[in-house]
Amino acid sequence: MPERFANSGIERFIELDARRRAAVTRLEEKRRRRNELTAVRAKPDPGTVAEMKTLKEEIRALEEETERADAELSEVERGIPNVPHETVPRGKDEKDNRVERTWGEPRRFDFTPVAHWDLGPALGVMDFERGAKLAGARFTVLKGAGARLSRALGAFMIDLQSREHGYEEVVPPLLNNAETLFSTGHLPKFESDLFRTREGLYLIPTAEVPLTSLHRDEILDPDAVPRRYTALTSCFRAEAGAAGRDTRGILRQHQFDKVEIVMLSAPEESLTALEKLTGHAEEVLRRLELPYRVVSLCTADLGFSSAKTYDLEVWLPGQNAYYEISSCSSFESFQARRANIRFRRETGQKPEFVHTLNGSALAIGRTLVAILENYQRADGSVEIPQALRPFFGADEIRSAS
Repeated sequence: MPERFANSGIERFIELDARRRAAVTRLEEKRRRRNELTAVRAKPDPGTVAEMKTLKEEIRALEEETERADAELSEVERGIPNVPHETVPRGKDEKDNRVERTWGEPRRFDFTPVAHWDLGPALGVMDFERGAKLAGARFTVLKGAGARLSRALGAFMIDLQSREHGYEEVVPPLLNNAETLFSTGHLPKFESDLFRTREGLYLIPTAEVPLTSLHRDEILDPDAVPRRYTALTSCFRAEAGAAGRDTRGILRQHQFDKVEIVMLSAPEESLTALEKLTGHAEEVLRRLELPYRVVSLCTADLGFSSAKTYDLEVWLPGQNAYYEISSCSSFESFQARRANIRFRRETGQKPEFVHTLNGSALAIGRTLVAILENYQRADGSVEIPQALRPFFGADEIRSAS
């Protein structure tokens, strides 16, 4: 069995399905025999009466067995991941991911570049201590030019996607119900990574969740596909499985802002749509002139719901490494089946499931980090990229002291 499906429950599903099929077959045989006996018009003899009584009990027991199997099958099915697309690289871990292309050359500094966790406080734009005081670990206060830079990045990104790439801007609820989280595959598997309220609602881990579910339980008209949505939202993640990873700085926070882009497409167009969507995310990095690479995730590194994923990794000179700043994925019909999102190719035709796609365009905190580290100067100041200056209102950040 492929690594992706190890411990996924698929073997249990196969076992339960076989047991259910056998029970249904026996149930149909018993019902058929009952119908034969009841069809006889003559007064039943004692033997027939006894057989009818036995059949009634056996049918009730088989019906209960089938219902239990249906319930258990449904529960096990919730934990089975999507099937990777045939073009996805096969692999056992992230080392088997494949670099598809790179853009830009990492800058050569004539001084030792500083990591953002030192540069930000020195500029007075990040306050880790007060973030921890207010909320705890993995919360940060952005202030002054840092807060303005975050706001400028959000405006720049959402304008690019909505005005130039044709995405409809949406402001969704930041609290979603369990059905919405189930639709995108975040429940039940990743509940430990979510923040849940007393009322049973969940803070969204990404705007993918509400944007994908906008059309849950709907059949879209022929001219309604493809559709494109984008949103700038705060996102919340417990990061339960990330202990010890990226604990310095703001690369992995419990609360962060992000621009998300989501597409609904016809099945035969989803691979082409994934390339377009990925290009729309890449355009943010190109305009900000940040070196990056596109990485195709292997089968072992794919997300639970994804059929194919490209990660965009931006160059961070403070860490001398590429770092993920966006994931762009096609889920094929996996999410649409959970959300029951369908469309008709023509009026009156049988509805089909759409294919869903999404990507970060981009994570604002990580983009802010990339700007600070790539555009830093020897004197500790930071240049603002040309494309961002109309939104930021200045061409540099300098320490206030």
